[in-house]
Amino acid sequence: MRTKYIFSILFLLLALISFSQKKEITKKNTAAEKKVEKDSLAQALKNVEIKGKSKKQKIETSGFAVAIIETKEASLRNLTTNELLDRSVGVRVRQNGGIGSNVEYNLNGMSGSTVGIFIDGLEASTYGQSFNLNNIPPSMIERIEVYKGVLPAHLTGDYVGGAINVVLKKDVSKNSANAAVSYGSFNTFQSDAGVTFREKKTGLSFRGSGFYTYTDNSFETWGRSTTYVNEWSQIIRHYRAKRFNNDYKSLGGRFEAGFTDTKWADQFFIGYNGSSNYTEIPHGTTMAIPYVGRFNETKAHAMLLNYNKRNFLVKDLALNINAVRSDRNTYLQDTVGYAYNWDGKIRTTPISVIDYDENGNPKFRRDTNGNIIYRDNTTIPDTLTKTIHIPLKTLQGGQQGRKVMTSTDRKITNARTNLGYMITNGHRISLNHKYESTDRKDEDLFNPNSSDLATKSTITKNIISMNYEAETFNRKLTTNILGKYTTNQTKQIKSEIVTTDGVNSLVKNESITSDNNFGYGATASYNVIPALFIIGSMENSYIMPTDTQLYGASEINILENLQLEPEKFINYNLGLRWNPSDFGKHKVSLYANAFWRNGYNKITQQAVADSEIENEEEADIQTTRYVNLGRTQARGFEAEIIYIYNNRLNTSLNFSKFNNVFKQEFDENGKPHAYYGQQVVNEPFFTANANFQYRFNNVFQKKSILNTYYSIGYVGEYYIVWGQPDWSLTPTQFTHDLGASYRFPSGKLVASLDVKNLLNADIYDNFAIQKPGRGIFFKLNYTFSKF
Repeated sequence: MRTKYIFSILFLLLALISFSQKKEITKKNTAAEKKVEKDSLAQALKNVEIKGKSKKQKIETSGFAVAIIETKEASLRNLTTNELLDRSVGVRVRQNGGIGSNVEYNLNGMSGSTVGIFIDGLEASTYGQSFNLNNIPPSMIERIEVYKGVLPAHLTGDYVGGAINVVLKKDVSKNSANAAVSYGSFNTFQSDAGVTFREKKTGLSFRGSGFYTYTDNSFETWGRSTTYVNEWSQIIRHYRAKRFNNDYKSLGGRFEAGFTDTKWADQFFIGYNGSSNYTEIPHGTTMAIPYVGRFNETKAHAMLLNYNKRNFLVKDLALNINAVRSDRNTYLQDTVGYAYNWDGKIRTTPISVIDYDENGNPKFRRDTNGNIIYRDNTTIPDTLTKTIHIPLKTLQGGQQGRKVMTSTDRKITNARTNLGYMITNGHRISLNHKYESTDRKDEDLFNPNSSDLATKSTITKNIISMNYEAETFNRKLTTNILGKYTTNQTKQIKSEIVTTDGVNSLVKNESITSDNNFGYGATASYNVIPALFIIGSMENSYIMPTDTQLYGASEINILENLQLEPEKFINYNLGLRWNPSDFGKHKVSLYANAFWRNGYNKITQQAVADSEIENEEEADIQTTRYVNLGRTQARGFEAEIIYIYNNRLNTSLNFSKFNNVFKQEFDENGKPHAYYGQQVVNEPFFTANANFQYRFNNVFQKKSILNTYYSIGYVGEYYIVWGQPDWSLTPTQFTHDLGASYRFPSGKLVASLDVKNLLNADIYDNFAIQKPGRGIFFKLNYTFSKF
């Protein structure tokens, strides 16, 4: 009876809001009348629920070009967060190899500093390389929000191309715990665990989660980028080899304690986020030269604060504060002085000798210039009698240049405050402030005076923004107008020892830059008919370079470029969304969006131009830097259709195609630019994905569930060198993945098996770096009883 009354009361509230009608229920109704009325209420409630929007639908129809990725099913499988993202519409995850390798995200041609990567609304870079989308398991994530273009108030920042916001699980309404472990190809081991607890009387709550990952990443490569240099220094391409010096290990945990649903706070949590990883670096920007002994270790310690309260001080005023203070360290070591081949052996070089000692060793040595001379300091005569091959040493003692041991410390403060007020029903205004500061210290540990000579850099950013949100025309039209003002300051102090008249002195060179700009944007969503929404947005804004783009990052082969200028984009989006509609056992939803993006001083990784090199080998680079590209323009279209049959078959098909072309008509000398009108290189511009899932009930056991999965991925061909020489074309790529998960009758244990890249296809990414071939992975998930 109590449940029926709750449903009746709930219906009354919904009915008052939805239909503005008043109803009365008196205690004098007869038993028959009550039954008829309750049946009617139940049916009406059912109808109201169908018309209501889920959290996913509310976000997707709010006017922003946004897609929501739910992680419930994915968390039970051997899928990483990046793999999940890479299957969604318009998203391309650019990864330099296997698990743990460097990642950059491309949203329909927008990448780098234009795209924000957030964890609960704060930049993922705050937590460091050891806690990001590369290693956070889907089981820790509630949902992923992918925005393309204008960002909502709670994500306002120095971005214009969109953002990926990972929303971690926060629900503490149930006391529960779960754990998962998996093992698979390339000696890959992954595990994660989570627990939530809430004391009902006081609201005291705790949530904690952690993960551990290890892999050899020892997959085979055989593409153009894998080279072998024989003893005569001849380069052989398409050399089949197994990757080595590619281990990756990551450990992380997040623990929060606080209060929920109290009089003074809806949520108040303080917490700690700690993580570390060990990453071996197998090669440079391209794969041509393998490395041995080059690795980096990172550690990060972050303190967290989260507070939000509706009706703060006065009714309809909401306050949300999210802040992190982190201390990060990156250690890089590269001290092996021999050159290696992709077979794992030291390369050799030929030399000619004419004399040997009693042990059969050649009587020669190398001088400081690398020339071969006799032990008695006479040069080798022209008459040569024998050629031998000796181990080849690197020129500067390290794998990627000079021998290095460096330490980079970063202290980051990142805080976001949002104050929102509901002026009247359907009209809301919000004021936002974003503060971010990065203090960076780079030390060369080979230098005994490393502390005094450390390079110190600071980037400070303040963003003040205001949003006005309105629902008009009987709530059919939803609009959002955004204005933001950004101030940025960079400061770098480089120290050096200068000798004057035999006296050494420490000289500090300081450089300071400052910039401020204004940006604006707007979104609109119109509900044409109940299921159909027309969605549009525009934005005009500047984006400042990040500390990695300005000051470099040796651990990912990025050099500094202090001459970088801010980039600017003017973006337009226009699309439609058809919410899930039932046709008997059939359910269909549709999303489509066209975009037009004009970029000025676009920041991108520098690629080789055919006019600057004489042969193919000169495109095999070890390092790169970020540069301003000039003017670019991208116009394209993306779409996704989802079809569900009988709540058992779930299919989706999506694609994204655009022309992101170089629009700088004249070069610095005023002459017509040779690459005007070409596609921006090293960037895929046509991607598609198809996903299929089917559920079988009562397989092997009653109340069991067997889910099967099949996915197809497609990436169109693209060039990696300006001028588009044929040899720089990355070929068309097709991948096929199979998977299955079995939920046992108790509902607590789930076992899954995934086969990735089933046909062992050639798949490539940044600068034609080859990604893993076929891999098989097994996983167990267990949910402990509620306590």
